[in-house]
Amino acid sequence: MARRASSSTHPVLLIGIGVAVVAIVIGGKILLNKKSESFTDAYPLDVKAFLEDGNAFRGDEFFIEGKVDEKLRWTPSNGQIVSVRIKTPGGEEIIPIQIPDQFSKLNIDREQSYAFKIDIKDGGIPVATAIKRL
Repeated sequence: MARRASSSTHPVLLIGIGVAVVAIVIGGKILLNKKSESFTDAYPLDVKAFLEDGNAFRGDEFFIEGKVDEKLRWTPSNGQIVSVRIKTPGGEEIIPIQIPDQFSKLNIDREQSYAFKIDIKDGGIPVATAIKRL
C-alpha cells in the first residue's frame, strides 16, 4: 500500500512567518511611539544661562521642549512669536521663540507640548529651525 503525501505546512515556514510578523509589529511600534525628531546635532539649551545673557548664545543651535504658553504676535512676512514654558531644575521659565513663516502650515496650539530646534540670532532671539509636537 502506498503512503499518502502529507499536506501540512512545513514547520520551518511557519517559524519564518512568525518571526516576520513579530519583526513587523515591533518595527511599527517603534515608529509609532517615536515622540519627536531627535535633534542629535543640537545641545539642550541652558535656560537659566540663556535668560541671563541670551546674546552669548547667538550663532549656535539648541533644542528645547516645553508647552506653548501664549501666541504673542503673528505677521505674514515674519511668522509668529510664541512664549514657551520650559521646566528647569529651579522651576518653570518662559522664553519667546520666533517661528518663521516656513512653518505656517503647522497649527501651533496653546497648552500643547512641542520640541523646538532653535538657532539663536543677533540680540539673543531664538528662532525655530525644526518643530515637532510631543
